[in-house]
Amino acid sequence: MSDVTRLLDAAAAGDRRAAADLLPLVYDELRKLATARMGAEVPGHTLDATALVHEAYLRLVSDQHFDGRGHFFAAAAEAMRRVMVDAARRKATVRRGGARRRVRFDELRAITESPDGLLDLHDALDLFATEEPLKAKLVELRFFAGLSVSEAAAALGISPATAARWWEFARLWLFAELRGEDNLPPV
Repeated sequence: MSDVTRLLDAAAAGDRRAAADLLPLVYDELRKLATARMGAEVPGHTLDATALVHEAYLRLVSDQHFDGRGHFFAAAAEAMRRVMVDAARRKATVRRGGARRRVRFDELRAITESPDGLLDLHDALDLFATEEPLKAKLVELRFFAGLSVSEAAAALGISPATAARWWEFARLWLFAELRGEDNLPPV
């Protein structure tokens, strides 16, 4: 059992010392995730890794109970996603044309360089999550938290092989949705 999991369990049981010991450990891990995520952003982005961690942590504080390390990092990935989407919305109060941009999926990181691209991905991921919430969580962990397939699999409690299959399916589905294709793979 990792230190994070042990401290999360102890903090959930009401141990105030564990909650105090958890903050520095969790902050460092969140900072690493945010640094990896923000490394893919264009230079001069108004949101930096420190701000992303602080905003995400503030959102996580309201949910005091986590069912282990995987649940915590899934919540952290979602919080980081929401922070980035909110920042993109503030930048793009009026969307230019409102039409989806056509992009290749291997350029997925590049679409987050513009607020419109991040909003398109957010909308597509929300639509995907209505039918496939666990697969959408996998995308959040991979894309927004920067986890590898095996790290995301561990966080979700699934095998790496299942995570790899889900990742391929999610990539195909999101690719078709972002391109505006009518023949989406069935979810």
